[in-house]
Amino acid sequence: MPARAPVTIVDVGYRSTHFWVISAGKARLLFDLGWPGTLGLMRANLVRMGIPLGEIRYGLASHYHIDHAGLAEELKRLGIPLLVLATQRAAIPGMKQFTKPHDHFTDIGLDDNVEITFAGSRVLLATIGLAGQILPTPGHSDDSVSLVLDDGSAFTGDLTLEAMAYGPEADVVAASWRRLRESGATTVYPGHGPVYPLAPRDA
Repeated sequence: MPARAPVTIVDVGYRSTHFWVISAGKARLLFDLGWPGTLGLMRANLVRMGIPLGEIRYGLASHYHIDHAGLAEELKRLGIPLLVLATQRAAIPGMKQFTKPHDHFTDIGLDDNVEITFAGSRVLLATIGLAGQILPTPGHSDDSVSLVLDDGSAFTGDLTLEAMAYGPEADVVAASWRRLRESGATTVYPGHGPVYPLAPRDA
């Protein structure tokens, strides 16, 4: 059995939002998908970082807010299939209400995506050389998901920090972080802000 290619992580983000390209050799996944109307900027950043668009095998949005999934449909039209979890499908049509004409948002189709289950995510990721899984991590939004690699890297989008969660949201957020820790997450790659180590809950 051939050795698995080492995983690399590259940030192609802009406008204070991270868009992570996670690669195993020339097979790549784009986690979080740009602001609407900024395809040129996304493509320029990919070129600047030496990442051919054609090597991105899938796109995955942490959640369906415009700063994380704004280019989903445009990227699909360029040949990048969109992975969608069952908990996300209902959130997709609602994105448009948060855009204005000057955003140049392109509606995301619902019938041509790659719909997967959380349980099946490990098998799909393995087809592009990534050892890991996608987990439901509600808190910031009901449709939020995180990607956790077996090396401990966790891509969490806008999952609320535990110390910042209050009221009914606090229990939901705590459960999501507990799920991440139990999956082996040790380093957080958030949607905004610096990468940081994930401390044990009792630290």
